[in-house]
Order: sequence, then structure tokens, then C-alpha cells
Amino acid sequence: MRVSDHAVLRYLEREHGLDVSAVRQHLADTARPAAEIGAIAVQVEKVRLLFQHSPRQVTVVTVLPRGPLLPNRRRTK
Repeated sequence: MRVSDHAVLRYLEREHGLDVSAVRQHLADTARPAAEIGAIAVQVEKVRLLFQHSPRQVTVVTVLPRGPLLPNRRRTK
């Protein structure tokens, strides 16, 4: 059995009273300054928000664990 992310979100909203609009607004307000200067991500609290820039808007597309965006790559000789 697979449970979609949408179903989990609606369960949290309807059964546990999660205010999705308030969470969305908090993320937008927190991320906006970094997005406005062209950042591709910003660390917020204990996570990193990743942005997608388009001509019309910037969208927070995912939330990653805090840390480097890309794994460290070692040069090989």
C-alpha cells in the first residue's frame, strides 16, 4: 500500500489541525529575502529550502536536510 504525500498532508491538516496556509506563509516570508537576491537555496531553521526561478516567480520546490547542496567531490588524479 502506498500513501501519497497529498494524502499525508490532508490527514495532518484535517485530523491534527495543521494550518497548511500558515506553514506556506511562514516558508514564503522566511525564504523571500534570499530568493529576491537570486539565491538557489536558503537555510531555514534546521532545513534548506531549494528554489526554482522562473521569469514570473520563484517557487520553493523542496525541503532538504541542512548541509551542502551537492556532495563533496574529491578530485581524482
